[in-house]
Formats: sequence, C-alpha cells, structure tokens
Amino acid sequence: MDQSIINSYNEAKKLYAAHGIDTDGVLKKLARIKISLHCWQGDDVRGFLFKDKELSGGIAVTGSYPGRAGTPDELRQDLEKALSLIPGKHKVNLHAIYADTKEQVDLDELAPRHFTNWVEWAKEQGLGLDFNPTCFSHPKAADGFTLSHADEEIRSFWIKHCKASRRIAENFGRELGQPCVTNFWVPDGYKDTPVDRLAPRVRLKESLDEIFSEEIDPQYNIDAVESKLFGIGSESYVVGSHEFYMGYGLTRGKAICLDAGHFHPTEVISNKLSSILMFSEQLLLHVSRPVRWDSDHVVTMDDELLEIARELVRGELLPRTHIGLDFFDGSINHLAAWVIGTRNTIKALLRAMLEPIEELRANEQAGDYTSRLALVEEFKSYPFGAVWDYYCASQGTPVREQWLAEVKRYEQDVLSLR
Repeated sequence: MDQSIINSYNEAKKLYAAHGIDTDGVLKKLARIKISLHCWQGDDVRGFLFKDKELSGGIAVTGSYPGRAGTPDELRQDLEKALSLIPGKHKVNLHAIYADTKEQVDLDELAPRHFTNWVEWAKEQGLGLDFNPTCFSHPKAADGFTLSHADEEIRSFWIKHCKASRRIAENFGRELGQPCVTNFWVPDGYKDTPVDRLAPRVRLKESLDEIFSEEIDPQYNIDAVESKLFGIGSESYVVGSHEFYMGYGLTRGKAICLDAGHFHPTEVISNKLSSILMFSEQLLLHVSRPVRWDSDHVVTMDDELLEIARELVRGELLPRTHIGLDFFDGSINHLAAWVIGTRNTIKALLRAMLEPIEELRANEQAGDYTSRLALVEEFKSYPFGAVWDYYCASQGTPVREQWLAEVKRYEQDVLSLR
C-alpha cells in the first residue's frame, strides 16, 4: 500500500479517535455489508429469455451507449470487472428474464435448472444472488395488469411465474449458503382515473396470498413486496401503492421494499426507515436517484443517500436491512454506472459510521441542540476520504478515480468489440 495513504489514514484515525470513533473497527463492520448489484444495468433491462422484446410496464431506458452485454457470459464478465473495482464482497440481483438456458421456456415454466450457470458462477466468485419475478415486457402484461388482472387465466399465469420464482430463489439460498431476497413488484395500474380502486387490490391481495401459500424456508429465501406511486401508463392509479404493501407486508410477515424513486418528488425514504422497522422484522432498500420521477439515475453522493445511510447506522438498523441498487442509465458506460453507484452507497455508509453518534445522542437527550448541530456540521469536513482511500487499498481495489482508467481500458479491449 502506498505510504501516503497509510500516513493520511493514521492522521485521520487520530482525529476520529478524539471523539471515540475506532476507524479500524468501523472498516471491519463496513466489510461485512453486502450490496446487491442489479444485473439489469449491464444490458438496459433486456434480459436473455425473450430476444428483441421491447420494454413495457412503465419502464424506460434512455441512451444508447455502446458495449452493453448481449449474452449471459458477457454480463457475468462485466459484473466480474465491476466487482473487482468495488471494495467488499457483495451480491448480484437477477430478474427472471436473465435465465441462462437454451430451452424455449415461458416465465411460468422457469425452474432452478435454468439458472444453473448463474449459481455456479456465484459459487466461483463467492457471491450471493437475489431474485425478482419479471412481471413486465410480456404479452400477458400488455394491458398493464398482471397479478391484479380481471382475467383469471392471465392472473393464473403470473401467479405460477411468481411461485416458480420463489422456488428458484430458495435454490439460490440453499446452494450459496446465504438467503436470497426475492422482491415482488408489478406494474399494475390505470393511465386515467379508475372508477373502482378496490377490486384490483382485492385481486392482488388474493394472488399474493396464493403465491406465498407455498412454504419456503426463510433461511434460504426472504420475500419482499415493493410499492410505487405511478409509472408510464399508470399515471393515475397504481394497484400496489405504499399503503397497500405496507399493510400487506406487516400482516403477512413480508419485508417491505422501499425504492428511493417510488414516492412523491419531494418525499424521501430515509424518514420512513425507523418507522417501518419498528413493526417489520426486515426491510429491503432499492437505492436509486429520482430526478423528476422514478427516473433511476445512477446513485450519487447526494443528501438523501447520506440520510439513508445515517438512519441505518444511527438506528442500528443495518442487520435487518437488505440494500440493493436499482438504476439503469443507458447514456454512460454501463460498467462505470455500477462502480459509481455502488462505491457511493458504500462510501455513504462509511461516512455515517464515522460520526460521533453517542456524543450526538447525548447532546440531543440533554437538550443541547447547539452542540448537536455544530458537531454534525463540523464532521461533514472531517477526513473521511482518507479512511475511504485506506479501505479501498486494503481491499485490493483502486483508490479514488484510478478505477476509471481500468474501465476505460476494459471499454477499449472488450466493450468496443461487441
């Protein structure tokens, strides 16, 4: 390791130690946190099960940056490269359409064997896998409804797909020795104002109850349900609203997924975390960056990302929280997007861990709000960058922007040839 990095870290270590912060201990904790990298950033949410299918279900990817993955092997190769530039050991999040199989199979027929290559790869890389049913970009989702569809035959198709997804996830957990988080999101909703808001929600509840009626060992699979405010084609009404899924998750013992882009433009999820985890055993986060709506921009070190990290750290909520990323930017290098977003998420957690939390809590309880505000503001300029550099170097990953040169070389040698 470069001596200047060590020297800077030792100086920072002294400053933090003056406030009772053990930076060595912090880095050990940080190394145990797994971020779930979403595979769909690598290929603009196209998948491999259905070739040349257009995106539907309120999902849109903008940009045409060259080099996106076109095969499962290319996607795994890109993920390996991205993970080599990110400190820590993490997970990869798959959608059902990323099945790696030569069989002609529809979504309701998927089985663990269609993901064998993913499991073997994850074992080789020492990674965990998470999963998602793909309830969009399919003829049976063309009218904007899936699990809440009024047509029983269509609804049954999606129920079968979601049941199959849980079995696939259970296999992931058993094979890899760590639980797979399976997230259920459906795009169901109306473009214009409906007359009957209740009936689709009744059907969705009944569909979910049937899906979860099959016993799956929670040590292998953790179910999560995800809400949304609106989408393209569902601007006026979404069946799976926040209130719906909060009620469903709490009464059914399911993890509630909060996506940073699925709420009102001025609404944040950081303020919801402690409330939900008072009543729910577990929580799933989809860390993204909305700009005007659920636009899924690459995660940057903005105020909300820091607040999410602070809430998790200050409330000691990390052990009960699963952190995944959810953005898909086709306008920049696909691999760089992973690296930027994941490194920022980890860095935000580090910054939160490097705050004098006990001292701040004592000030607050004593009513000394002056000291609380002063310390919070002063710590914003403490040398967390020196601790981050040391962590990256100690994990064998590039320090600061050195990773960008690696990505540029990879683009020239690999991505540009596709």
